[in-house]
Amino acid sequence: MHEIVNRLCRHGDMSEHGRFHHLLTGVGILLSDNWIHVYPAPEGAVHNPDFSVRVRTPGEEWRPLFSYNVKVDMHNVRNASMVMFDCSGTVDIEVEYHPETVREAVIRPLSAGLVGEISGRSLSFTIDGPKLLSVEVNGERFHNLHIFANPPEEQLPDMEGSELLMLEPGVHNTEKLQQQLGHTTDAGFQRIVIFRPGIHRLDEPLLHLPSCSTVYIPGGAVVYGGFVCDGVHDVTVKGRGILYMSDYEKNTFYRGFEIKYSSHIHIEGITVIDPPHYTVLLGQSEHILIRNLKSFSTRGWCDGIDMMACKQVTIEGGFLRTSDDCIAVYASRGEFRGDTRDVTVSGSILWADVAHPVNIGTHGDYDGDGDVIENIRFTELDILEHHEPQPDYWGCLAINAGDNNTVRNVSYEDIRIESFELGELFNLRVLQNEKYNPAPGKRIEQITFRNIHFNGTCTNPSHIEGYDEIRFIQDVTFENVTVNGSAFQLEEPYVIIGKHAHGIKVL
Repeated sequence: MHEIVNRLCRHGDMSEHGRFHHLLTGVGILLSDNWIHVYPAPEGAVHNPDFSVRVRTPGEEWRPLFSYNVKVDMHNVRNASMVMFDCSGTVDIEVEYHPETVREAVIRPLSAGLVGEISGRSLSFTIDGPKLLSVEVNGERFHNLHIFANPPEEQLPDMEGSELLMLEPGVHNTEKLQQQLGHTTDAGFQRIVIFRPGIHRLDEPLLHLPSCSTVYIPGGAVVYGGFVCDGVHDVTVKGRGILYMSDYEKNTFYRGFEIKYSSHIHIEGITVIDPPHYTVLLGQSEHILIRNLKSFSTRGWCDGIDMMACKQVTIEGGFLRTSDDCIAVYASRGEFRGDTRDVTVSGSILWADVAHPVNIGTHGDYDGDGDVIENIRFTELDILEHHEPQPDYWGCLAINAGDNNTVRNVSYEDIRIESFELGELFNLRVLQNEKYNPAPGKRIEQITFRNIHFNGTCTNPSHIEGYDEIRFIQDVTFENVTVNGSAFQLEEPYVIIGKHAHGIKVL
């Protein structure tokens, strides 16, 4: 077992702060409008040889990127590729596809407006700033290349008045780390943990973080394990590093991040590869910020971000490719009790190899009067896939109210839905799912779909339906919604409106 832990700074040793900044970032100041930062390839990381990728700013030398292997799609698990770097301004990208000649290539999301120049086995294109992309050669969506061109990191951990644990690559004793993190009796004292570039393994895979702590995982660092915030506040986990969880068995149900009974938690920039369960579990927590999170999953119930009984949740940006719901918004479930409200998701790319890109309403307080899920907003999304063999779980944008739940004041705005394999656009039902709901839902009301555009070949009709005379849907509005360029209409083949649905209208 190998572990090195250095206490570098306490109460403001700013000479160490400068050394720390240089060691982890290499470049700390943007010298021009066009800028890239490439992270070191960690020795021992799982490589995928399908693609070689290099990047440059105009007129400068090419810089190669390490291609990580990421597994995708529960139905038939396959190996895809992923590269990452930070940038601003204009960046040239050159991709070489090793298996065969490039006959055609698509760069998604299509809203990025990128078209590559093909030459033999190579594809080249230019981006005008940070973007999260999928490059699909010769129609291949599963052995594809994910390019994560991240924005520059705006703020590194502030070490002044803090204590720092700098971890060298190797195997770490999780219990010892937790003792070191929790040794101080000063409740407001800031603790910072840095995982240096390289491979890190936690001997017990879940590290519990105390209040007032920051974990920084820079690009080029890969951590085998996940993090738990249980009854804590003011915790940040950020960086360009990776949580690699593919080696853990499904029945461990480990999550990349487990956040429960906590507040003021911030996750930013991390990539999670193949967790045995959710990428992020949010349980009875509030004031949560998740920004630029990337994730890949292949196991059953491997949702992206699931929240239960939470308030004030903000999700910004990111790329979630999951083998269950990308984002699920619930109320009470299991140990977590209460309503969910004030959730905003913006600027994200959602790819559901299984189930829904967005799902709301399934779980609640079925033994009591039910819960309320309200004030939920999704905006500026790109949905790249929805593939679900079971019709009961169809819907790119789904509200399935069960367990006596009331779901209200939900808006979906400025969303682009690309061609998907199997499912439907919208599914709004008050229902009792035999598998998950001991009781039917109560009501769905005040739902808005605005500026939603779908272009694709899967044109199964959407569904809107209540449960009975007192468990109904009301006040659903579609404004500037199109299907393959045609205005959405309240009739087949666009939608089937069942019983107990009132006030459904198109503007």
